[in-house]
This record gives sequence, C-alpha cells and structure tokens, in this order.
Amino acid sequence: MKLFDSHCHLDDKTYDQDLEAVLKRADQAGVAACLVVGVTAIGSEKAARLAADHDDLYASVGIHPHDASDCDEAAIRSLNNLARNNRKVRAWGETGLDFNRMYSPAADQEKWFVRQIAEAAALDLPLIFHERDSGGRFLEILKNELSPGQAGVVHCFSGNQKELAAYLDLGLHIGITGVITIKTRGEELRRLVNDIPEDRLLVETDAPYLTPTPERNRFKRNEPAFVKTVFLKLAEVRQQDPATLAPIIWSNTCRLFKIEGRDRPARFEAWRPAVP
Repeated sequence: MKLFDSHCHLDDKTYDQDLEAVLKRADQAGVAACLVVGVTAIGSEKAARLAADHDDLYASVGIHPHDASDCDEAAIRSLNNLARNNRKVRAWGETGLDFNRMYSPAADQEKWFVRQIAEAAALDLPLIFHERDSGGRFLEILKNELSPGQAGVVHCFSGNQKELAAYLDLGLHIGITGVITIKTRGEELRRLVNDIPEDRLLVETDAPYLTPTPERNRFKRNEPAFVKTVFLKLAEVRQQDPATLAPIIWSNTCRLFKIEGRDRPARFEAWRPAVP
C-alpha cells in the first residue's frame, strides 16, 4: 500500500534539523511521495530545491492569501521561472482567499488570486486552492476565472454540501486532512466524504499543521507519516477496503500532478495486483 501526501510544508523551519528522519518515518509508514507546497516566493524556492534533491518529493509554487499584500509581478516572475526550470514543480499554489484572519486586505487577496489562476493556466499547471470564510467570493472567482478544463484541488476541504457540489461541478479534486479524525470539528466532513467520487479524492497532512487524532495527543508537529492515519479514517468512513482505495488515491494524485514514467522512481509506482 503506497500513499501520497498531496499537501505538506516541509520547507517550514520546524523540519530544518530532522528532515531526513521525517522522510524516513514517512517511508516506513508507506508514504511513498509528498508534494511540498509553497506559500511565499522564498518558501516556494525552498520547496523546489527540496524536491530537486529528493526523489520522493515534488513541489508547488505560489503565494498564500495571507501573504498577498507582499506579492508583486516580480514575485510572479520568480515563481514562473521556478516552475519552468525545475521538473519537480508540478503545481501552482497554495493560492485562494482567506477572509478569516485577514492578514492581507481582501482586494489584494482577490487581485493576486486571479493573477495566479491565469499564470497556472499559462504554464498548464494544476492549482492548489485555499479557502476560508470567503462568503461565496472564492467560488465566484473560480467560476469566472478558471479556464475550461483547468485542474486543481481544494486543499483541506471544510465546506458545506453546496460548496462541495460546486467544486465537483468545476472538475476539482478534494483534499482530505486530519480534520476527518477530529471528533467535533470533523463531524461535517465525515458526513460529506461519501459524496465525493473516489476519482476526485486526495489525502494530505498540511504538515506541520492539522495533526490527526490520535497523533495530536502525542505530537505537536504534524508530518507526512501521519497521512496514513488520515487515509485509514477516510477508508473507514467510506466503508471501503484500504487495499482497494489506496491505489485509487495514489493514481488520482499522480494524474492531477502529471507524475508518470521516468519522473517517478520505480519504487514509487502505483500499486498493481500480482499476476497469478
């Protein structure tokens, strides 16, 4: 059983001293690949560098809505250059809207969200989306700005039934985090995951954040190895055999991020049934 942590932040400074140990634990847990997600220009550069240096890592580049007020065209050009010159960069994001904490003004968030959607389309890269408390504005922008067939994943989905249906109608994938394991906070998510077609499912940690239960009772920092807990809870809630669901989610992730052939080491090939 091979798992793909489709969203983690291994560029975070909390991993600077023990990254190799973190990756070893991930491998021991059956996590065969991870996507390191950029949220700033500097972080994206580090994510791309980590991916280039490790066979089991891939990267995305982008500006998080929290940092939108610091974005400019020079930053977009820098991210574009990273994406074009590093074959391990497989997505654009994390980008979107976050009207909860308002670290950046709404106008700045919207401006650079739209700009990044266009840049991803020009580079033919799937998008990694962040949404929190946007009051429908996020979906409005997606409906107006996404190009036909433009792919992406709604990271850490925590919306309602109507929003889920809208994302699926747009052809987007849905990222499931450790929230699904949390008793109260994850109640609505557990109710909705059965409405997600299995070919749109991804699993993720958002490490070092959103540590799942029971690991959150022992560890403050999340890490890719714990995506196994997320996956097993997802399989349990959906009443699916983990051995059947795992290769489906692996395939979904590789398809979305266009990871195939020589770009994926042999030991990270998707699971296949044994030949009799």
